[in-house]
Amino acid sequence: MANDKNYCSIANPSPLGLLGFGMTTLLLNLHNADIIPLSIVIVAMGFALGGAAQIIAGIMEFMKNNVFGATAFTSYGFFWWSLILIWINPFERITAADKISMGFYLLVWGIYTLLMFIGTWKHNRSLQIVFLTLTVLFFLLAIGDFTGSHLITLIGGWVGIICGISAIYTSLAQVINNEYGKQVLPL
Repeated sequence: MANDKNYCSIANPSPLGLLGFGMTTLLLNLHNADIIPLSIVIVAMGFALGGAAQIIAGIMEFMKNNVFGATAFTSYGFFWWSLILIWINPFERITAADKISMGFYLLVWGIYTLLMFIGTWKHNRSLQIVFLTLTVLFFLLAIGDFTGSHLITLIGGWVGIICGISAIYTSLAQVINNEYGKQVLPL
């Protein structure tokens, strides 16, 4: 039975991971675009849906032998948890993050995301849009922190809103298409 390919047959975890990423990204970037304040709403969503749901989806992708999905969801899930730790800084003896440190943090994530974007060239257009806008978002937020430019961070927020909405759409299109057994919403 262990050799049976359907032994570990599980549902597609991608919609869960994309939804967790998209909703959390949308909320955070409503803040970056100066529409809502940074509050417990964003922190809780980042911990639960942005972090935990994506990590669970990533582990499920490992079980499906999907290296791209496993790496993306697990890493971005832990991105949300690390960002929350940066915000709340529960370590009394460690200096809080400054703008330059945050700039490098976001730059590293931007470089990683750019390389993951290359991996999406083998996937659907919708996923390419998610990773392209995420790449631009990370670079804009990094530049905003490095320069102290609120305008660049604000522009990044609007790019992040597009990114979050595109991830939510991709998630729900996968769910709806799966439910109907055909393409109802294009990807």
